[in-house]
Amino acid sequence: MSERFETGMSVRRKILGDAHVDRAEAAKTEFDEPFQTLITEGAWGTVWASDGISDRERSMLTLALLAALGNFEEIPMHIRATARTGASKQDVLEAFQHVAIYAGVPRANHALKLAKQTYADMEQD
Repeated sequence: MSERFETGMSVRRKILGDAHVDRAEAAKTEFDEPFQTLITEGAWGTVWASDGISDRERSMLTLALLAALGNFEEIPMHIRATARTGASKQDVLEAFQHVAIYAGVPRANHALKLAKQTYADMEQD
C-alpha cells in the first residue's frame, strides 16, 4: 500500500475508532476495494491528515456539509467521531444552526434529530 494509504488508515482509526474501521475493512470486497482505497487515501490520507485546521474544526465542517447536502447517512458516524475530535455538542449545534440559515431548516432539523439520537445512543454505551 502507498504511504498516503497508510497515513489515511492511521488517521481514519484515530477519528472513527478501531472498531468502526475494523467493521468497514471486514465488509470490504473485491468490488468496492478501489473505492475504499480512494476514500482512505483522499479523505483520510489527504484532507483529514492535513494540519491546516484542527480535527475539531474539520469535524464541524464535515457535519455541516453532510447536513447541508442531505447526506444524512454518515451523520451518526461523524457525531460518534466528535468524542475523538473534540467537537462538543455546542459546536455541533452551532454548525447545524449555520446549515439552517444557509442551506435550509429541514436539513438542519433532520441532522439535529440524528445527532440527538446518536448522542443518546453514545450515552447508553
